[in-house]
Amino acid sequence: MPDITQVLRRLEQGDPAAAEQLLPLVYDELRRLAGRRMSRENPGQTMQATALVHEAYLRLVDVDQPQRWDCRGHFFAAAAEAMRRILVENARRNNRIKRGGELTRTEMTEVAVVTPHIHEDLLALNEALDRLKVIDAQALELVHLRYFAGLSVAEAAEMIGISDRTAARLWAFARAWLHREICGSEGHSAEN
Repeated sequence: MPDITQVLRRLEQGDPAAAEQLLPLVYDELRRLAGRRMSRENPGQTMQATALVHEAYLRLVDVDQPQRWDCRGHFFAAAAEAMRRILVENARRNNRIKRGGELTRTEMTEVAVVTPHIHEDLLALNEALDRLKVIDAQALELVHLRYFAGLSVAEAAEMIGISDRTAARLWAFARAWLHREICGSEGHSAEN
């Protein structure tokens, strides 16, 4: 079985056969990452993990626009970023006015069983992540691997090529920074 890094190098050189060889090598891992991410989505999410994997894979191995992959970790970090962008696009598409904005259809029989749930504002998170990229690109990469790909701190550290301790510090920083950016901005606007 060929090495993922070798196949990625052939893919970046424009070898169309490499794309066919790459999918079996990375599919299970991508499917696992997408499954973890989708398990954290709000109820009613229309996209399935398999569809997320396929869409991300198509974006990553576009033969007409070859990408440069330094290593296996770089590829999976890019996959996590692609999954994030796909979920953000899906959230935006679902929030459009022509699709009812934030309104959702509820059957009358469901009204009694509706329970409050934590609402994850993916669009606000996306904007905060774009700002984090300017502050600390490595922290952003760690967030992608932890949050969107579902890796542990140790797994993400290995993918990025940093120590577990450095990854833990970056993760603590990124979480606090993102919390302040997302929740703190709401508190400031209420005070003013």
